[in-house]
Amino acid sequence: MTVEHKLKGRRIAVLAADGFEKVELTVPVTAMRAAGADIDIISLRHGRIRGVNLHEPASRVKVDHTLGEVSVDDYDALLIPGGFINPDLLRQSAEAREFVRKFDATGKSIATLCHGPWLLASAGLTQGRRMTSWPGVRDDMVNAGATWVDEAVVRDGNWLTSRGPQDMVPFVGALVPFFAGDPQAVQTSGAETASSSPQRNAPPQLVLSVMKWLPRPSFRAVALAGAVALLYAARNNHRGARRLPV
Repeated sequence: MTVEHKLKGRRIAVLAADGFEKVELTVPVTAMRAAGADIDIISLRHGRIRGVNLHEPASRVKVDHTLGEVSVDDYDALLIPGGFINPDLLRQSAEAREFVRKFDATGKSIATLCHGPWLLASAGLTQGRRMTSWPGVRDDMVNAGATWVDEAVVRDGNWLTSRGPQDMVPFVGALVPFFAGDPQAVQTSGAETASSSPQRNAPPQLVLSVMKWLPRPSFRAVALAGAVALLYAARNNHRGARRLPV
């Protein structure tokens, strides 16, 4: 089978919510579709979910189904993109946690990167697993029972994990053969150890540089954020008033 058709006939679920890191969804999805996969974007709501580039709003993607409309039996593999916001929303969803639990119980392939492993941790799945993630959530993974290794791509059984956008090339290079069922999809560097890699001593310089030069938010964005905050406060005040004794 050619590289272009490695995933022909495979149905892949991409589980994402608003605030997904755009490159972590669009690049793998493009590669998987080029390899013949049938992709569904699964989310917490209908419509179009908003991507981000770090904290800056990016384009939206159309949701194909909500979690309540699909079954693990419908898919051969699962991709969970990262971002700061997306996995934080997913990990708070009982439906999302149960979906990944059922997926893992079948032994089907799961791939995630950056902050995406937060969802696996909140689902109670990381105990005893060898994995990686965005280095900033290394302690979260260790505290959830994982052995965290500072490598670009890590395979542990039916899991494939990566650190983030900085490792996109090796991640996508491993993702297609991994989802195709190739047992040699990932060649990890160095000997496997029983202990986690140490904490980083400094955050990634690339991210610090990008954040420094990002443009100021537009007046429209500031006004919208303020309106949402006021609406949220008013709703909470209304609820509090309804609870006061008469």
